Amino acid sequence: MSTLAAPSPLEVLRSHSLTTLVRDELERRILAGELAPGSKLNEAEVADSLKVSRGPVREAFRALEQAGLLRNEKNRGVFVRSLTPAEADELYEVRAGLDAQVGRLAAARRSDSQVKELRELLRAMRKAARSRDVDEYYPLNVRFHDALAALSGNATLLATYRRVVNELHLYRRETLEHGPGSFPISTQEHEAIVDAIAAGDAATASRLLHDHAMESRERLHLALGRPGVQPSALAPATPRSKR
Repeated sequence: MSTLAAPSPLEVLRSHSLTTLVRDELERRILAGELAPGSKLNEAEVADSLKVSRGPVREAFRALEQAGLLRNEKNRGVFVRSLTPAEADELYEVRAGLDAQVGRLAAARRSDSQVKELRELLRAMRKAARSRDVDEYYPLNVRFHDALAALSGNATLLATYRRVVNELHLYRRETLEHGPGSFPISTQEHEAIVDAIAAGDAATASRLLHDHAMESRERLHLALGRPGVQPSALAPATPRSKR
């Protein structure tokens, strides 16, 4: 009786590498707003557009679902994750708690070289803020907060934080684009956070990061309250399958 040959190490490596590339590209498109919340993703179409087989696409879909960016609806397919404003509100509260712990640990464990990297990011953010360029500022903002979470030295905290902020990504972008005075406020808050971390002031860093997250939530409320900015425009609901 014949058996199927096990894939060679080279085949496994190639498949893993392709999955990573596909995942990274889809994540980039989602975070850049090229794939809108509620959009349905077709496995065959994605594979064709990226010139890969369907296997890596299927694995990338699973990874992005675990990361909170995609949702697999039974009998319907895979969709870009969307949130209602109420769900985003709750996630901001969770993020604030995570940020408080990030600030506490980062201030205690930071190195001079890590603080230097944060200040370099801040310089790039200030430049983008002056031109009010959301497309330039937003990715830098994501990198800045991810770098802070990495400074905590806690892999579990970092993974949890990344999932929460992934789910919030559209709303975070909208608070910058539509929130009144959001660019200078965001930049000033970031600078104060880095100063506290550089000084090793864990209590202040924790408080500032917690408040920064909650103030971002308030800016979201202000953005949603402005004429022409509706919740449905920010995150169209993905229809759920009937049970």
